[in-house]
Parts: sequence; C-alpha cells; structure tokens
Amino acid sequence: MDECEPLGPESVTWKYFGDWRGLLLGLWMGVLQNMHPQVAAGVEQHSRFLDERWQRTFRSIYPILGVVYDGSHARRTARQIVGYHHHVSGTDVRGRGYNALNRSPFYWAHVTFVMANVVIAENFGSGFTDSQKERLARESVQWYRLYGLPMQGLPGDWTELRAYWDTTCATVLEDSGAARDVLDIGRMPKPPLLAVVPEWLWRRLWDPVSRVLLWMTAGLLPAPARERLGLRWSERDARMLRLVCRAVAVLFLLLPFRLRYHPRARAGWHRARGTIAATAPLVHTPARNLPPPERRAYPNHYTGNSDQRRALRE
Repeated sequence: MDECEPLGPESVTWKYFGDWRGLLLGLWMGVLQNMHPQVAAGVEQHSRFLDERWQRTFRSIYPILGVVYDGSHARRTARQIVGYHHHVSGTDVRGRGYNALNRSPFYWAHVTFVMANVVIAENFGSGFTDSQKERLARESVQWYRLYGLPMQGLPGDWTELRAYWDTTCATVLEDSGAARDVLDIGRMPKPPLLAVVPEWLWRRLWDPVSRVLLWMTAGLLPAPARERLGLRWSERDARMLRLVCRAVAVLFLLLPFRLRYHPRARAGWHRARGTIAATAPLVHTPARNLPPPERRAYPNHYTGNSDQRRALRE
C-alpha cells in the first residue's frame, strides 16, 4: 500500500472539519452513520452508547479530529481508531454478516465526516467552489489512507464521491433502532461539564435546545434519509433553516480564530504555525469524559494518553 502524508493547513479539510460549527452536525453524522445496516448492527450489538452518551460523544471527537490535525502523529491516531473496531463483527437480526472494518461500513462513516465539511460550508459559510470540492475529494482519499485499510476502488474525484454519496443515501441506508436512538435526545441527562446545574434548570434549558437540534438535523439530512425516517419537512421549515444558518455564519465570523476550533484541531493549527512545538503532546479529552472505571481497560475504548491511563491506575 502506498504511504501518504497526513493532511496539513493548506488543505480544505483543515479549514472546516475541526471548527465548532461541526457540533451542529453531531446528530446529522450519527443518524447517517447508524442508518447504514452494518454500522447499525455493530452499534446495536457491541456499543453501550446509551449508557454514557455525552461522554462517548465528547471523547470520540478527539481521535476523529486527530486523524486530520495530528500532523506526524496522525497515522498512529488513525491506526488506534482501527484498533477500536477489531472486535466489532457478527450477524444482524436479518441474518446478514457484518464487520466494522469492512469497506462498506468503515468507508461510509469516513464519508459522512468528509461530507460534513460540505454541509458546513454550504449552510453555515460561503459554500465550496468546484475546485474546492475536487480538492476535498482528493483529500478524503489521502485522509482514508492513514487507516491502513484497502484502498482499491475508492472514489477518486468529486463526481465519483458525490455519486457514491447519493447512491448510498438512496439505496443502502435504512431506518434502524440505532439511528432512532441517536434522535432520542429529549430526556438526555446533563453532560458532565454541567454536573452542578440543578436538574430543573437543565430540563428547562435542554428542552428547547434539543427541539432545535432535531429540527436542524431533519432539514440538513439528505432527502432520501429524511423520508426513510419519516421526518416531516416543509418549505416554511426550509426558509426558517436558511435564516438560522445565516445567523450562525455571521456569528462564527465574529469569533477570533483562536476560538473557532476544537482543542485537538486548535493544537494542530498551533503546531503548523510554530506557536507550539511540533513535538508538543497531543491534546486529549478531559478525565470527565473517560469511560466508566470498569471499562477503561477495554481495547475498544479511547482513554486519552498513557499518562492519563497510568494516573487512573495509581
């Protein structure tokens, strides 16, 4: 297999993938990934996502972003992610075999991350030119190569990537319990960061936020996926969503650069610009987002750096 350098700050992907607008697509990515039948089976049979939704979501962001922003460490981060999935295989309720590292589910999850850049740019930014879309497609191959998985037959340009996306959305994705679980956010508990917030206040705050997030997710989903899930969407909704997206775009432009990116991505920018050493330690998730103590030794969990794991054992 040909080796490839990690993506860098000159890439289109770096400019979009790690910024905070991506949080608005958290449900979008989760739903689309879990509508793939092999991904859904793996989640339903191997994941305890519902036991710690906030923690699992917040800690997973770190290595996912790391494959793009970790520079010389990116390949190692990618191989760690592959390692988390080695045990995820089996047979779904319809008798179909699956393996998380098969091309179909793993590449689909990858492409949802790639297409999230397009959704961010087109809805919360100024959009992509045709040239930028071509660059994004090439970068998606460069990025995927870091996982060390088979590369034959991957879409190599924007036309092929878009065709793969449209075909998968129209003919492969299914309504699933795993996708429905992602959408079931109305009664979510407080995130660890807000542990001191009274329960009554959390409920009062979270109810309108969850409704807006679900509404935005329905509007941003590809039409075939939205229809398969039976989510309602009207022209009036579409007009309102355009206004909300414009407001987000304006607010984002008002943020200084240092506040636009997730800590793992921000550290990548700092290393690339020389404001921190290229050998500086990677930024890892806070301890509050780690798995429950009894599950921290499992090989399928990201648990931060070796210093964190050693401290937890001592």
